[in-house]
Amino acid sequence: MKIVSINTIRFPLLSLLATLLIGCAAPTEYVDRDDSGPATVGLDYRDFETAAGTAVESMISSGAVDNPSGGRYVMTVSTVINDTMQRIDTDQLTKKIRVELLNSGKVVTTTAVGIDGPEDAMVQRARELRNSEEFDQRGVQQRGTLQAPDLSLSGKIIQRNHRIDNRRQQVEYFFQLTLTDLATGLGIWENETPIIKRTSNRSVAW
Repeated sequence: MKIVSINTIRFPLLSLLATLLIGCAAPTEYVDRDDSGPATVGLDYRDFETAAGTAVESMISSGAVDNPSGGRYVMTVSTVINDTMQRIDTDQLTKKIRVELLNSGKVVTTTAVGIDGPEDAMVQRARELRNSEEFDQRGVQQRGTLQAPDLSLSGKIIQRNHRIDNRRQQVEYFFQLTLTDLATGLGIWENETPIIKRTSNRSVAW
């Protein structure tokens, strides 16, 4: 009598089950960025684009980034606090703002200054090549070439959940931003962009 191992039966069955699951899975599709499809209870790319676009439009129209000398202000990004229930990277917001400000021709961002040190460590590393016999000193960055920031961008993303009734809840997000003049320490521009969503109480916003 031939004895059949349980493993001999189990592994083919698992393989067959995995194949069936893959075959039944919905196909992956690209999403058009302009698609106003189903909203999510959490923050999605459309919310960040809305908040960043609104902030830049407000900043430019207010005249806060109009340099009287005609040049471009140098901005650094300070702390943007995530006070939501979600694990989000606040760079998703600040990067969009930086790109739009750069494209406006009014502001450039320094990557040599940051709360936790230079954003681009190579700025300092390149200057460590001074007096090295291995490098042509004519191409090494000299002292006094870095540009200090004029402005600092800081902010906070807040989430508040409110129960409407037994079936629905309202989830409120507030994108709060401040632009500070580093010479005076004064906030020369502030903006708050609210994004409000209503959904089922069964939905979880994290």
